[in-house]
Amino acid sequence: MRFTSEQRLDGGVLEREFTLGEVPGVLWTPGSAPAPLILIGHNGGLHKRLPRLVARARHYAAEYGFAAAAIDAPGHGDRPRSAVDEQSRAGLRRAVEAGEPVDEIVDAFIVPLVERAVPEWRTTLDALLSLPEIGGPVGYDGMTAIGIRLALVEPRVSAAVFFGGGFVPGVLREEARQISVPLQFLLQWDDEGVGRQPTLDLFDAFGTKEKTLHANLGGHAGTPWFEVDDAARFFARHLR
Repeated sequence: MRFTSEQRLDGGVLEREFTLGEVPGVLWTPGSAPAPLILIGHNGGLHKRLPRLVARARHYAAEYGFAAAAIDAPGHGDRPRSAVDEQSRAGLRRAVEAGEPVDEIVDAFIVPLVERAVPEWRTTLDALLSLPEIGGPVGYDGMTAIGIRLALVEPRVSAAVFFGGGFVPGVLREEARQISVPLQFLLQWDDEGVGRQPTLDLFDAFGTKEKTLHANLGGHAGTPWFEVDDAARFFARHLR
């Protein structure tokens, strides 16, 4: 892991960009150490510097004393997109806009993404936990498809907050039945892209004995800010 920039923010938070092989990322650490760690995943081709992601990470560090980290998944953010990535995204957008079935497109696009991204997250976790300012345990907050696989194969993940507004292939819905870590699941009731009932079915499928559904009115990007504080309190219960 090589740090490429750093800046000190309000509240004593240190924000550092890093690279790990070809994977770029950002790490936020509070003034107190060692700190529990929250991995923040994003989807939809978005960037690790997405404003609402950065705001969430800084809030976790400044107000709750968590370290937080985000990386760009393959084909996301600053990483190159292949022609296959672009075709898959375009095909998915067309199918959603036309109201056509998306299962085959989702499987062809999301499953390979998860299979590439999860090993990168585990390698990043190895590097982060070697830093003296991070002491674990670890939580995951973000993209559901990647989060399901990561929580299943990575024993260091002790709790998860999933955003239900992303497409989840059938194979990962089956894996969700094996998830045993405490879980908080966010649902936007009027999400424009993902139907409400498939999201409710996914919540029902999770095998953990401790799971909570938070449903809010509004579209895909309308999750209220107070959910960040609710997530922080959830992580505080399970990571401390």
